[in-house]
Amino acid sequence: MQTTKDYIRRSLIEAAEELFYEKGFRGVSMREVAARSGVGLSNIYNYFRSKDELFRGVVGPALRDFEAMLEAHHGQDGTDVTAMCDDGYFEKVVDEYTRFINCHRRRLAILLLRSGGSSLMGYRGEFTRHATKTVKEYFAEMKRRHPELVTDITETSIRMHTIWIFSMFEEIITHDIGPDDVPKVVGEYITIEISGWRELMKI
Repeated sequence: MQTTKDYIRRSLIEAAEELFYEKGFRGVSMREVAARSGVGLSNIYNYFRSKDELFRGVVGPALRDFEAMLEAHHGQDGTDVTAMCDDGYFEKVVDEYTRFINCHRRRLAILLLRSGGSSLMGYRGEFTRHATKTVKEYFAEMKRRHPELVTDITETSIRMHTIWIFSMFEEIITHDIGPDDVPKVVGEYITIEISGWRELMKI
């Protein structure tokens, strides 16, 4: 029975992902999801209470992975900022972002470009505010660990950094940059990021 439920849920997610990608949140009806998935309209509501909840189910894996990346880099137990000087750090971060983008490309397109009318249409701003607060707290902890570091960086600059990440995602998606070319784009972005933070913080 559980296998059947899992199969139906997965079918709904897959059908909804296709439709949200094609038409955006506003353009999709639950009746269309039912037709595409082969699941009865009334049965959908045994799995998702609303179209918005279904939308969140579609993009949820991307949200979880992105927020986990923020926590891993800048959370309470995040990577020490001096790791930017370590051999292999650059390649590790480029690989992490590349895998994230290539894994979640369609979900990111839905979230960033087709979420109008959903409860996640303001996700970019919400995440930016959360990330800014998290990074400020992270810098305070790094200053405690390494008093010689310069961490008096404006909130505006921290916020802009997060905005640029979303801009990179959007550029890759809207310009249809292929998976094989993503590492170069990400690498150029990470080069600017690491060089900038090291200069500002005097690492």
